[in-house]
Amino acid sequence: MSVLQDVFERYGYAPLETPSFENLETLMGKYGDEGDRLIFKILRSGDFMKSVADPTQPKASELADKALRYDLTVPFARFVAQNAGQLAMPFRRYQIQPVWRADNPQKGRFREFYQCDADVVGSSSLWHEVELVAIYHRVFAELGLDVVVRLNHRGLLAGIAEVAGLGDRLTDFTVALDKLDKIGAEGVRLEWRERGFTKQQSAALEPALEPMTDMAATLSRMERWLASSEQGMAALADLRWLTERVASFGPLALDVTLARGLNYYTGCIFEVQAKTVAMGSVGGGGRYDNLTGIFGAPGLSGVGISFGLDRILLCLEELGLLPELSVGPQVLVFQLGDEEADYAFRVAEALRAEGIRTVLYPETAKIKKQFDYAERIGAQFVVMAGAQEERAQFIQVKNLGTGVQSELALDGLGSFDWV
Repeated sequence: MSVLQDVFERYGYAPLETPSFENLETLMGKYGDEGDRLIFKILRSGDFMKSVADPTQPKASELADKALRYDLTVPFARFVAQNAGQLAMPFRRYQIQPVWRADNPQKGRFREFYQCDADVVGSSSLWHEVELVAIYHRVFAELGLDVVVRLNHRGLLAGIAEVAGLGDRLTDFTVALDKLDKIGAEGVRLEWRERGFTKQQSAALEPALEPMTDMAATLSRMERWLASSEQGMAALADLRWLTERVASFGPLALDVTLARGLNYYTGCIFEVQAKTVAMGSVGGGGRYDNLTGIFGAPGLSGVGISFGLDRILLCLEELGLLPELSVGPQVLVFQLGDEEADYAFRVAEALRAEGIRTVLYPETAKIKKQFDYAERIGAQFVVMAGAQEERAQFIQVKNLGTGVQSELALDGLGSFDWV
């Protein structure tokens, strides 16, 4: 988290938090049919059954009016719309909070997990996309995790649907295509048929399933295929401009099959995958032009990215890259008796004032019991501060690792090596 916060703030993003739940109508319809089914709904307060027309078959809207947030982007758009008059545009924020999805828990998939988002709203400039790709590569470089950033454009997908005569079936086309890495090309073809696509329509979509080679070759193939689609060619122009400026940051791939299952994306979309760990995506995001408009603030284009903190931690753990975090106590101050307790407490406070992580044993107990407790909590030192030490204003310090015991003056706590 500290790595993410530091990088976000270096790029001018300020922290923001939003409530854990939103009005249900705020969330519904923003994530596609599959996403809507994964929203945790919250029962109405009070005796809500009184207003249910048919208690044997209540409607969802009669039972629930709020829901746990599914992501951080929609709540952010709602916040921007409510405060647009007070915000300096473009407005940048980062947010690190948990989200909830009624999913089937398994490796890399959770019902509660942390998202770490950076978004900027109020500008359509592609330089924001450049900076967000730079943020991805900078963060993962500092974490020591090798990744590849995959790029696509929702306009490119719309162009593919248009040339195939499926301009009104974009969602059916992209939902199936987005599963290519999970169900394979034949699985995608089967799902297209199940969704009612004709043989001719499916055949027209076949180029989307072809293996992608290098960036330039893929872009050239797309330009030949989508020459008759204005929105497809505009998307390709955006992708060419972007890739020319971010190619030097780190591994990059154009992936025509990348759709991102969220309905609010309208422009460039991103997904990040770890190169050496089978974990699915560890980040994703994209451009959304109309999201604040549904909350009453039209004309504010935005773009953002998200880091999947839990998946990143699993990757770092599997690769042995998690650092040793010094968060436990360094010192346990012994309790040697009721009369000595006041001095022991003052010693503990003096140590804390010097920035030393200190625990005071809460009651008088046998020395062996207190030593055992020090080892269990991982303390590096124990301190004895009894009546004799109080009279001379010093303490006895024992290093549990080396066994060395020494006397230390109370006014010399800051100069002692506590590591």
